[in-house]
Amino acid sequence: MKNFIIAIIITFLACPVLAKAPDANEGKGYVGTLPDLTKGFATSEPKNTKPIYEKTKDFNSSSEIKPAPRENPAFVNIILKTDKNSPYLNDINDLLPLLENILTCIENDESVQMFNAKVYFLNKTVDYLSDKYNGKPESSYFSFKKLLELNTYTKSVATLRAEAEKYRPYLAYTGAGYLYNENVINQQLDYLKTEIEDTIVVLKDAN
Repeated sequence: MKNFIIAIIITFLACPVLAKAPDANEGKGYVGTLPDLTKGFATSEPKNTKPIYEKTKDFNSSSEIKPAPRENPAFVNIILKTDKNSPYLNDINDLLPLLENILTCIENDESVQMFNAKVYFLNKTVDYLSDKYNGKPESSYFSFKKLLELNTYTKSVATLRAEAEKYRPYLAYTGAGYLYNENVINQQLDYLKTEIEDTIVVLKDAN
């Protein structure tokens, strides 16, 4: 048995070693042939397409712009919305909120300072209109004369209230101090309120 094992070892050593020859294409990836993927496909070239719309005319061309139909009464009266009021009526309408503010001030029994501030603004506005329409037909309108009268009276009431605030603590309610009595001032305010309401009606009727 020993001799048999030795014989096998000698026979194995005597056989040439079968070594694998190195592959020249090893490490170079796939080296076979690939199918032609472009076969059956046609390359598409960009084509000049015609727009589906026609070229518009130059918008800035003066010959293509139609002039506004200013001779057409419908265009002038509806589209342009011409002002139908005279400058005088516009000025009167601007005064109405000032009168309404003073009226609200009296009704809400607001402070003397607030009342006098609103009266001062009204006085300046009426003085401006008096200069504007001096010597013109508007100065003879009843609405304008009524406004001037009211303006004069509001000045006197504002002055009375300011003086009462200043001198009332030092004057008795007799003699000169009687003018600054609270009851007298309230009577003047009530009368002024009535005058403002009447003037507002007159000014609105002028429209």
